[in-house]
Amino acid sequence: MRDIEAPAIEHRLAARLAELRMARAMSLDDLAAQTGISRASLSRIERGELSPTATQLNRLCAVHGWTLSRLMAAAEGEAPALVRRDDQPAWTDPATGFRRRAASPPGPGLRIELVEGELPEGAEIAYDRAPVPGMEQHVLLQSGSLEFAEAGASYTLRPGDCVRVRLRGPTRFRGLGPGPARYVIAICAP
Repeated sequence: MRDIEAPAIEHRLAARLAELRMARAMSLDDLAAQTGISRASLSRIERGELSPTATQLNRLCAVHGWTLSRLMAAAEGEAPALVRRDDQPAWTDPATGFRRRAASPPGPGLRIELVEGELPEGAEIAYDRAPVPGMEQHVLLQSGSLEFAEAGASYTLRPGDCVRVRLRGPTRFRGLGPGPARYVIAICAP
């Protein structure tokens, strides 16, 4: 996976997050109360001075009712019918080293997104809520070993295994090793 030029994507994400908050007439204090992210951090994120973590982005997306893929696509602009690998937006979580590539970003009139993830061995990403309640996810492990937990159930995936869920609450991904867990997620909003 090749990251989009980090400062460019982070600047566009920051601007889009600020636009979403303002469109909802929310103050930074309101957003802080709903996300659990400090007002100061939110301000720095919106100014592009702080790169948000995957957990922070998930919380922000949940408040706005957006998926992370949709947010990234909005930061990138319209998605063409054919998305070449080199043109697929990628992002790395600064806290965990988790890498995310929007293989098939959302587009007008399309409901399914494909996301490729790579989670380092021992790294964990926990989301305290579904970005869109009832969103359908199919997680297909390509290599490594991955623990996926959702709604109190935990699944250990080996290469080729697929878990299918409708997100209703907290989720967690943990790379079990050896090496990174590489997987594809098919996402469909309700």
